[in-house]
Amino acid sequence: MLLKLLINLLWFIFGGFELALSWAAAGLVLCCTIVGIPLGIQCFKMARLVMLPLGTDVVYNMGVVKGCFNVLWACTFGLLFALISSVIGLLWCITLIGIPVGLQWFKVAKLSFMPFGTIVD
Repeated sequence: MLLKLLINLLWFIFGGFELALSWAAAGLVLCCTIVGIPLGIQCFKMARLVMLPLGTDVVYNMGVVKGCFNVLWACTFGLLFALISSVIGLLWCITLIGIPVGLQWFKVAKLSFMPFGTIVD
């Protein structure tokens, strides 16, 4: 419990807050248009996850329509975001101490690749 709190605090201080703020700002911009509202909602999911990722679970509940939206998302934004998050996760996993943080980056990468049909708990 204490280790999870410490890692979440370090994550928040060293980039989690800024990353969550940027995802939330992108969500607000996308929600200004009617067409962008579904994308904005996915950005808010990402902001919630990257704020404090340890102890946060992502539940996937795919369907056909959500799967189609995930394909469109992956073709436009998702692949780039997932690759960047995966590379950062691999860099964290090089050291033994960085493995818990690297695993959280992999969680972020998976959500940034397929955000539609997910619930961030």
